[in-house]
Amino acid sequence: MIERIVIIDRVDPVSFYGVNNCNMQLVRNLFPKLRMAARGTVIKVIGDDDETAEFERKIHELEDYCLKYNKLTEDVIIDIVRGEKPRDVKSDGVIIFGVNGKPISARTPNQQRLVDAFRSNDLTFAMGPAGTGKTYIAIALAVKALKNKEARRIILSRPAVEAGEKLGFLPGDMKDKIDPYLQPLYDALEDMIPAVKLKEYMETGVIQIAPLAFMRGRTLNDAIIVLDEAQNTTTHQIKMFLTRLGMNAKMIVTGDATQIDLPRSTQSGLVQALKILRGVEGIGRVEFSKKDIVRHALVQRIVEAYERFDSASAESSAVGAPASE
Repeated sequence: MIERIVIIDRVDPVSFYGVNNCNMQLVRNLFPKLRMAARGTVIKVIGDDDETAEFERKIHELEDYCLKYNKLTEDVIIDIVRGEKPRDVKSDGVIIFGVNGKPISARTPNQQRLVDAFRSNDLTFAMGPAGTGKTYIAIALAVKALKNKEARRIILSRPAVEAGEKLGFLPGDMKDKIDPYLQPLYDALEDMIPAVKLKEYMETGVIQIAPLAFMRGRTLNDAIIVLDEAQNTTTHQIKMFLTRLGMNAKMIVTGDATQIDLPRSTQSGLVQALKILRGVEGIGRVEFSKKDIVRHALVQRIVEAYERFDSASAESSAVGAPASE
């Protein structure tokens, strides 16, 4: 009889063990000759050398499956332990499987163009209105690269610019003050990475979320870097951010030129950067439109209504303007 220690540190223990440890109870039933105890990321098993070695192999096969699909079911556990191939999960076009196995994939042609542009460029700009999934797909691509060990960390950033209103003094420490600006990034991550694993990644710096001002002076190697709401960067900020790109790193910059919250006298750094960098090799650009909106159907109609209003206002201004001499 020997004791063997099996470590499962690549997946969320809650997803792996199941609700009330139901998955581990099933594994115990499938290995009746072994005694085992699981706590956190450690499984201790006692029994015959050959059988404990087989147990370790099967646990790591289950871990591989859970890492890919973010869930384990009773049928999958039985198939893998018995040496049979689990039933195929449809994965055509899936970027990653999110929490509880939710498939996350490109839902529009332009979202797929973003996926393709990311694959073939080190810097990609994704432009378009709210609700088109620019940021969501960008973060999904970053999480996929992390899971596939194509990058060692994810850096997510946003300029801390108030959207038209004055929020005043925010209580708390620095994290408390900046988190409200970064909440949309947390929301996307919580869809894709189980809570326990996400907390671990955040605490160890594997995933870093920081306002744009914190990027100065850094060189970001072996990372996927996403800058969201880039239309609210100044010309100096966007140049500073783009030059953070390090070795074995990729960057996605998202923005909507119709939602600039900077003071009227300040030029958007994103708008300027798109002009300056047009045609530069290694830079991709994807233009989203209202047809790509994947939120509530009403959102698309709202965007169209505002476009009609802006167009009518521009025409009215042009008619009322004095003729140039």
